[in-house]
Amino acid sequence: MPNKVKASPHELAAVLVHRAQAGDTSAFGELFRRYQPRIFALVLHLTGNESDAEDITQEVFLRAFRSIHKFAGRSQFFTWVYRIAVNRAYNVKRATTRRGEVHMDDPRLVMALAADADNNPGKAAALRETYRRLLHALDRLPKEMRTTVVLVTLQGFNHAEAAVIQKCSPGTIAWRIHKARQRLHKALVKAPRCMTPSSMNPPLSALSSELRTLLEHCDLPALSPI
Repeated sequence: MPNKVKASPHELAAVLVHRAQAGDTSAFGELFRRYQPRIFALVLHLTGNESDAEDITQEVFLRAFRSIHKFAGRSQFFTWVYRIAVNRAYNVKRATTRRGEVHMDDPRLVMALAADADNNPGKAAALRETYRRLLHALDRLPKEMRTTVVLVTLQGFNHAEAAVIQKCSPGTIAWRIHKARQRLHKALVKAPRCMTPSSMNPPLSALSSELRTLLEHCDLPALSPI
């Protein structure tokens, strides 16, 4: 017998959406299971606040559940949910005062160090200041640029997919990534030498992997297939 063609993740999601629209709550539960970790990771980096990220993630899926019958399928389900999440995160950011610095108890910093330091206090100390400054620089990017960095670097979307989510062109996504890397690199290399060893100041060509290491190792399975 010929092998069956395996459905793509997007095709499977479309089937689940159709079932959910027909009243199958377990199908929506499966959509939640598939996308919740990625939405939480996205919102955590956009808000920098774990409690806000948890609340927004729950709200996003509650809104999606209540409006699933309105989803016409003209775009992918993940695009629709991501747009809800980004807009809600922006609203929360406007309603709160952003901390000027990334503190040592920032959940992004704590999780990154737990993943990368290998229970080595010396390594954790060497990484802590670089990671803190990198997160601080990420937070200071314009919101659209920060969202692009998170979508492409943390979430693993290509430029075309990120463009659909952010309603812009792939060229705009490429420009934002280029400018963001320049700004993040500048933030890393301008710190006083007494605070950070020179070896912790990566050249511009290495910043992409430096940023990916930081963002994807936050104990969040954000790079799993959607």
